[in-house]
Amino acid sequence: MRRKYEGAFILLSNLEEEVRKAEIQKVSNIITERQGTIEKVNEWGQRRLAYEIAKKRDGFYVFINFTSEADAVNEIDRICKISDNFVRHMITVEE
Repeated sequence: MRRKYEGAFILLSNLEEEVRKAEIQKVSNIITERQGTIEKVNEWGQRRLAYEIAKKRDGFYVFINFTSEADAVNEIDRICKISDNFVRHMITVEE
């Protein structure tokens, strides 16, 4: 069943722009390869974290609104967990 999701991703703040764009593109590709659609990609940019995570004080925030099947969400979750470039990620179902 296709559902609407919002993904919140915090990337390392010291990544080069090319690497950061590649990570965002990787997530986007997972969605589109599984017949999902991306409604909006919102890059907030570098912000101070609410609390220190793994000795990091800043992160690069990206929000992606998309529609897809659950298998795309599972794959994004798996990729974010094994990548060292993601500080945190969270994908929620939009009501």
